[in-house]
Amino acid sequence: MFAKTTAPAANQDLLIWKMLFDRQTALLHRRAAPAFSQGLARLGLRREAIPDIRELSEVVYEETGWQLAPVGRPFDPPAFFALLAERRFPIVTRIRPMHAFDFSPEPDLFHDLFGHVPMLLDAGLANFLHELGRAYVAQPEGSPAREQLWALYFFTAEFGMVQHEGRPMLYGAGLLSSAGEIHHCVNEYTPRPAFDLASVLRTPVTGARFQNQYFMLPAWELLTECVAELAGLLSAAWSLAA
Repeated sequence: MFAKTTAPAANQDLLIWKMLFDRQTALLHRRAAPAFSQGLARLGLRREAIPDIRELSEVVYEETGWQLAPVGRPFDPPAFFALLAERRFPIVTRIRPMHAFDFSPEPDLFHDLFGHVPMLLDAGLANFLHELGRAYVAQPEGSPAREQLWALYFFTAEFGMVQHEGRPMLYGAGLLSSAGEIHHCVNEYTPRPAFDLASVLRTPVTGARFQNQYFMLPAWELLTECVAELAGLLSAAWSLAA
């Protein structure tokens, strides 16, 4: 399941993977949501080798019915959500350069494999992403609802936090995979308002820098519950537009 590395470029990629893996696992001790730690263990991801995406996809499929789709670059939202609607998650095949070690402005191999894939093994989050994808593709091109759905994805699957046993914990891949984002997130001066669907939907997305705030789920189960709430909001908006 793990890729072989022999060429100089591959060796450099492996070095970056090892350094990122070591730093993030140390930073995430007692900070990562249980679903992430459980998924990481079930997948057997390790520092010594970069996983082979296709072989890892087979493991994920057996566990959840999802597949991993290798891509050369990050997708735009319409293509991205179309994959989610099919229970396929895109994995960027290049790893960040050394100068972007602490913070990568866009998804890379480490962000996707280390940050997203372990969370896909959680049934609640996997269903949430599937429903987001289905909701997005059901909206017409240019619909404001598409921007709102992107914001919801962004402030949950990318930069979400959750209260667990009285502690704030991280579950968004942008947090799990970035040392710089973690340090910014846990700073006492960084706002961490309670998750509220209406507030999240109208919050602008800022992808190329640290976030201004991080929304905190009071309980993990609320992520699943907000899918039904979201369906109701979209249905009402669609009725008004008709």
